[in-house]
Amino acid sequence: MIRLNNDYCFGAHERVLDAVTRFNTEANPGYGLDSHCMEAAENIKAACGAQTADVHFVVGGTQTNLLVIAAALRSYQGAVCVKSGHINEHETGAVENCGFKILTAPGEDGKIKASEIEKIASDYESSVVQEHITEPKLVYISFPTELGTLYSKKELTDISETCHRHGLYLFVDGARLSYGLAGENNDVTIQDIASLSDVFFIGGTKCGLFFGEAVVITNTELKTCFRHYMKQKGAMLAKGWLLGIQFNEMFKDGLYFEIGKKAVELALRIKKAFVEKGIPLASDSPTNQQFVIMKDTDLEKLGKKYYYEYESRVDETHSNVRFCTSWATTDEEIDELVNDIMAL
Repeated sequence: MIRLNNDYCFGAHERVLDAVTRFNTEANPGYGLDSHCMEAAENIKAACGAQTADVHFVVGGTQTNLLVIAAALRSYQGAVCVKSGHINEHETGAVENCGFKILTAPGEDGKIKASEIEKIASDYESSVVQEHITEPKLVYISFPTELGTLYSKKELTDISETCHRHGLYLFVDGARLSYGLAGENNDVTIQDIASLSDVFFIGGTKCGLFFGEAVVITNTELKTCFRHYMKQKGAMLAKGWLLGIQFNEMFKDGLYFEIGKKAVELALRIKKAFVEKGIPLASDSPTNQQFVIMKDTDLEKLGKKYYYEYESRVDETHSNVRFCTSWATTDEEIDELVNDIMAL
């Protein structure tokens, strides 16, 4: 069976594995106060063009989203996101379980619009009963989105300007950032994300690490006591150097950006095969996630050889499914899938 249902089903890139093994018998201080974390943070800041940023390493994506939002908001404030946003639909109510309401907007193609943020912020500002309603204080977006789509630089700039005009923080979830930056026709750089957002994270779990996400805080207001929140929320890893070693290997010479390119290249081959076969796309994704609407009978055939991710029922005979490449996907695997798609 060839596994194409997600981008975190393998361990880690061989260079990351080698690095962890190389330093396995080295003793380090705990809680991220080691030389590996410090060096990784410097390399990340250099890559982002954000020398004054704070960088913190945590274990997973849901943990990171909850941590950042909890650190940024007061109890009467809420986070704004598109309805399909990960914090709204895929994290078991983690944010709201900690007392922070999520304010949703319909968006389009998985992306929230600056005009939607403008309305939510303006409605609150013009309310005569502000003490009775949730104050929007942070806007959460993903790059790429849950549908594999990307914000353009103009869209991201418009969102950033709208947020800051109304005193809202902009938080970018980069769980799949490597694949988003490598997306076809993408015009957003990691430097753009650093300059336009107040806080974002660089995903490692889905992008070649065993585990780990790097939180990059550019807004001074959000830096205060962030490590306090990390400890309180169970996000401070005692063996923090394991995160530092992995991220340092990824960012010391640009490996993080290279592995995304290959995964996207392979995903676009899958996309091309589906289009040529006349199988409709559920979303027009330029990244490593490809969503298609397929006959259940065709899925049954492919399911004998490939793992894919079931998304939703479309009608009595069709389903929306995802095929997802990663840093570990091979040319040979995609050769086989393309041939099997064309043979349907």
